[in-house]
This record gives sequence, C-alpha cells and structure tokens, in this order.
Amino acid sequence: MITFARRFITSSINMHPLQSAKKIAAFKAVDEYVKTDSVIGIGSGSTVVYAVERLAERVNNEKLNVVCVPTSFQARQLIVKHGLTLGDLEIHPKIDCTIDGADEVDSEMNLIKGGGGCLLQEKVVASCSEQLIIVADYTKNSQKLGEQYKKGVPIEVVPMAYRPIQQKIEETFGGSTVLRMAVAKMGPLVTDNGNFIIDWNFPEEIENWPEVNTKLISMPGVVETGLFIKMAKKAFFGMSDGSVKERS
Repeated sequence: MITFARRFITSSINMHPLQSAKKIAAFKAVDEYVKTDSVIGIGSGSTVVYAVERLAERVNNEKLNVVCVPTSFQARQLIVKHGLTLGDLEIHPKIDCTIDGADEVDSEMNLIKGGGGCLLQEKVVASCSEQLIIVADYTKNSQKLGEQYKKGVPIEVVPMAYRPIQQKIEETFGGSTVLRMAVAKMGPLVTDNGNFIIDWNFPEEIENWPEVNTKLISMPGVVETGLFIKMAKKAFFGMSDGSVKERS
C-alpha cells in the first residue's frame, strides 16, 4: 500500500514549496475527517482548492456519500467543477465537518479569516458545523494574531455605515482602518452579500480577542468580523519540509 507521505511526494514533484505545504495539509485533513454519509462544509481560498481535489478523489475511489455546503461563490464553483453533490443550509442546517483555510491562527486557536472577502458566509457555515478544521501552510501559524499576517482584521459592514464604523474602531481600539478596494474595477470591493469590507490594522498590545470581537459586533452597521474565536477544533499546517504540524 502506498503511504500518505509517499503518495503526496509523488504527486507534488516540481510544485512550489508553499503550494506543496498547502496541499499536504489539505489532503491530511480530508483523509482524517471526511467520512461517508456526511455533510461537509467547503471553505474558501487557495488551500481549500486542494481539499476539494482530494475530496473528489476519495468520493470517486471510495464511493463516499458526501454532500458539500459552500461558503462562497468560489467554493460553489469548486464543488460543481469536481462533480460533487452540492447542498445548502436550507436543506442541511447541521454540518458534520467544515474544512476551511485561515489567514492566521494563534496559539489559542483564534483565527483571522476574510482575506478573500468571504468571512460572513464562512462564519455562518462554521457555526452550523460540529467541527471546524483549518488547513493552511506554515506562514499562517503564529503565537499571536498579527505576528505574520499584516493586513489586519477584515470587518464586513453595511455600505452606508462604513465611515462611522471606521471612526468608532479607531477611537475605541486604536490602530488604523482602510476600506478595501476592488482589484479589477473602480471603487470598493463588494462581498457576495452586497457589503463592504474594512481592514483594521490593530495595535500590537491587543490580547483579549473575545472581548474585542464582542465590542466590534455590537457596533451598528457591522455585519460580521473576521475574528473566529475558538471556533476551530483543529488546524493542519503544511510545513516546508513536507511534514504536517497539528494544533488543537
């Protein structure tokens, strides 16, 4: 029998080290947590692409019965592209396991998510899941938030309120905020839910993230934050040497 490590090495020849790290983390998570007759939440981002690839392999080879609930338009397209069974929260309000990426994971399993702009739907799906499993490369593994990820905490807001919310955040917590702009068009980025995103570059001294998250959510006009506080059960980090580091 070909071991997981040998199979991964064989399939990853000539792949960029960072992509290899993402792939091995995603493959390991899918192999350990996906079971037949289950509903799986599919996250967003570059690492999840490999998770869906591995999930499709297992469904085809092992004839698994799996329903996939997407967290974004991108995730939905991945599910359809790989011929997997597409579901939604209306039909499947309880999810067995969600596999998703993260922009950063700290030592207490707090996450920053939303670099790709899908934080609201990601958090909704995660909240409906028995288990949230994070897959990432070694650059997302930190002792404290902000150690490696320097783009700040994404905060999804109602468009009409973005400027007052920016002021409230800066006055309450310090740091600086910026309205995230679109890349291929003029003006702000618009989320799948029709909202704007503010990126908050927070001061280094902030440590009580549960309290910060609660205060942010209480601001009128804030729809959701990219702070996932102790929602994840386990994180798999693909390392540069081909190993996988686990944190729970």
